[in-house]
Amino acid sequence: MTDLRNTSVALPSQGAPFAIRAERASDVVAREALLDACFGEDRHTRTCQRLRDGRAPAEGLALSAVREGKLVGTVRLWHVSAGGVPALVLGPLAVDPDCRKLGVGAALMARALAAARARGHRAVILLGDEPYYARFGFSTAKTAELMLPGAFERERLLGLELQQGALDGAWGMIVPTGAAAKARIKAGTARAKKTARLVPHAA
Repeated sequence: MTDLRNTSVALPSQGAPFAIRAERASDVVAREALLDACFGEDRHTRTCQRLRDGRAPAEGLALSAVREGKLVGTVRLWHVSAGGVPALVLGPLAVDPDCRKLGVGAALMARALAAARARGHRAVILLGDEPYYARFGFSTAKTAELMLPGAFERERLLGLELQQGALDGAWGMIVPTGAAAKARIKAGTARAKKTARLVPHAA
């Protein structure tokens, strides 16, 4: 099984490297501020949030990127049923705008998908821009008959089969199936006001 505790990623032409590790409770404040900066403080009203409300991320699939002691990236995956087919939904993926050229987003994606595959998950779905996520194998090929619980742009609903045929015949509503989250830890600090974005994101 992939060890996610502390994996350093070398940067060929930049300064200090960053590391990708399992998310910690101490990351919560910085993670929430980063998500506000990348998605806006109204992010909780977005359609994909309905798949996360009151749920815990899939075990081992909440990752943080850290550089020089600062959280600079986050990604999480969540259990869902995609029209009756067990799958994961990926998102949000967010990276500190100051680290936009370090490859943090791509490294988080690669590590998250490798971890999902190693844990035996069969498919991943996200809402994002296909030109960016196609590099990881995502497409609309198997999502045309799937729906989200709210408004969404059809061309941004993308899927990736970690096992061939995993999304064959997937039809209907995508609904959450993950375990209930523990009591929410409140950030308790002023949230970042940045609005810059690094990559076409997964909501």
